Amino acid sequence: MFCAIIVFGLRETAEWSLISGCSLAEIARAEITRILTQLRNGDDRAAERLLPLVYDRLRDIARNQFRNERRNHTLQPTALVHQAYLEMVEHDAVDFQARTHFFATAAKIMRQLLVDHARSKMRQKREGSRRRIPLHDDVLTLERDEDVLRVEEALEKLAAVDARQATIVELRFFGGLTVDEVAHVLKVSKRTVEAEWTMIRAWLRKELAGDET
Repeated sequence: MFCAIIVFGLRETAEWSLISGCSLAEIARAEITRILTQLRNGDDRAAERLLPLVYDRLRDIARNQFRNERRNHTLQPTALVHQAYLEMVEHDAVDFQARTHFFATAAKIMRQLLVDHARSKMRQKREGSRRRIPLHDDVLTLERDEDVLRVEEALEKLAAVDARQATIVELRFFGGLTVDEVAHVLKVSKRTVEAEWTMIRAWLRKELAGDET
């Protein structure tokens, strides 16, 4: 179905004139894209207008990150969202090409914040045995800071061989992006992402098998 949206800026909000039938989701996507363009063009207040529109999706991404983490983690999803958002909007070098690219960048930054947190906690610990890290239903069970760093090592190893596959892990495992969204970010077909995702999971299971194997 054809959907056309014309946007008229009105002070701090937007007045929407709809031509044909546009869903609320389509309107929201268009508004996010519009504000990202303003942010890219140097609008100092664009970040303030953007946060309410993307906050729920950022929370979902944060929850997806924490679903792999231990339950007593000292960071919380809300704090992770705010740290990642501030880092994104205050970084002049970041050029968000589109809405999907923005959320992909958020997923990457959140994961790096969790890795940095685990690395700082590990400085005071002795390295233990490398236990097997379970992978079930596309969820990694990371019970210790050591596990977080082992996954990071595995991703770095994968990136050295195939950078695209490492990015797929970041976006799918940790970002919770759909196969279609990953394909859009990487500019490849959905079938390519699905095929590589199958290979990646098999490789990760072997790589994270642990010392007991």
